[in-house]
Amino acid sequence: MQCFESEPLRLASGESLGNITVAYETWGTLNAEKSNAILLCHTLTADSHAAGPDGWWDDYVGPHKAIDTTRYYVLCTNVLGSCKGSTGPTSDAFPVITIEDMVAVQHACIQQLGIEQLAAVIGGSMGGMQALTWSLCYPDALRLCIPIACTSRLSTQALAFNAIGRQAILNHQRDGLVLARMLGHTTYLSGDLLADRFGRDLQDAKPDYSYNFINDFQIESYLHYQGTKFKDQFDPYSYQYLSKAISYFDLDRRYGDLKTAFANTTAQHFFIAISSDWLYPVSESKRMVQALVELGKPVRYATLHSPYGHDGFLLANEQLSQLLRSAL
Repeated sequence: MQCFESEPLRLASGESLGNITVAYETWGTLNAEKSNAILLCHTLTADSHAAGPDGWWDDYVGPHKAIDTTRYYVLCTNVLGSCKGSTGPTSDAFPVITIEDMVAVQHACIQQLGIEQLAAVIGGSMGGMQALTWSLCYPDALRLCIPIACTSRLSTQALAFNAIGRQAILNHQRDGLVLARMLGHTTYLSGDLLADRFGRDLQDAKPDYSYNFINDFQIESYLHYQGTKFKDQFDPYSYQYLSKAISYFDLDRRYGDLKTAFANTTAQHFFIAISSDWLYPVSESKRMVQALVELGKPVRYATLHSPYGHDGFLLANEQLSQLLRSAL
């Protein structure tokens, strides 16, 4: 892991933030022209460790993989507000931030490395929001934008889930993070997957209900395990801040409509949506694709067929590997 110290940043809220540290990792070699760099943007709870042992996208990043590190110089920064090496709410008087603020810090980091234009910016979920923001705010700084399982704005239902998770943390801090993770994890999986994997099966093959408040059902035990494990891996305040940043992301509100939002983009776009994703549904990606088509901008679209819901892009999938290869 390497670190970059950013200049003071004027935030979308109007506040300023100084002494910003950005943790990042790289793979591959930057060519002499500095034209082969790809920026990976991570999800809410991930970090800069995208490839290698325990890397969150190791299935796709590496020598001769879909994102081939023998051809490309690949970077992944830990976002502003996270607890995985970059400046976040453990700092004194940390202000509320937005996706645009995260990307402004990434842009400063890329400039510090002497990279004028990225070959591609790729990200899923919150990472897709970052990729879109790169295309809209720094249109000349990338040639290709690949948002995966992304949305132009959260639905009212998604806003509600995020609000409940933040309230749980406000009320109970680290124990609240368990509830927030249980709730969030439920939204990342498809209903069919949950039904197939757990159904209404009882925990430990019990013959009948316990008639008390222990985890009778396998799905209860599974979600409690996921939440408890996560409690020791992530800071509750980072979760709260990043969740709020996602909730603020709204291209229609910021630009008026999607055609206005994409009017000045110059990068090619390749949207990949997941068939079973009900959190950021296929229709949201298609809405952005339609805006680009009407503007005459270069755009491609593909549906990734996966039973795993919103989390499908994080798992090994040959179809996604082929889509990334074709895009690059």
